[in-house]
Amino acid sequence: MALNNLADLFHDELRDILSAEQQLVKALPLMVKKASCPDLVKAFQDHLEETEQQVERVQEAFADTGKASRAKTCEAMRGLIEEASSMMKNDADPDVMDASLIACAQKIEHYEIATYGTLCTWAKALGYDNALTLLKQNISEEEKADKHLSELAVRINESAMT
Repeated sequence: MALNNLADLFHDELRDILSAEQQLVKALPLMVKKASCPDLVKAFQDHLEETEQQVERVQEAFADTGKASRAKTCEAMRGLIEEASSMMKNDADPDVMDASLIACAQKIEHYEIATYGTLCTWAKALGYDNALTLLKQNISEEEKADKHLSELAVRINESAMT
């Protein structure tokens, strides 16, 4: 794909985050199964529902670009999910596994927050008002999920120390 201007770059990055969210939809159920803390399980389940909505919003955001909603493989998310998968294969105390899952999930959240922040900046510059509204909803949910994971980590990390 030729990237001749900011609109091309925006479209390319939108394709990337669509892939990232689609990959996460597949990965979160595995994290749900591996988590032992009921609050963490619920956080992952809730975020799975949000992520499914985020996929739809990203697909809707393509309308502003005038181009088809088509994902391109997000290699960054692939790597983050591979790291989480590798961690989940460890024989770990349940509290230690939960602490590990939170760490992996927060790496994912931070990647998404960074990407959505960039996309929002570009959407605003390009006058893609509908895309901007949709992407702001996504970044807000990602920030909320990250904050909730941090809150859960306080208790889980303490339990993992013993």
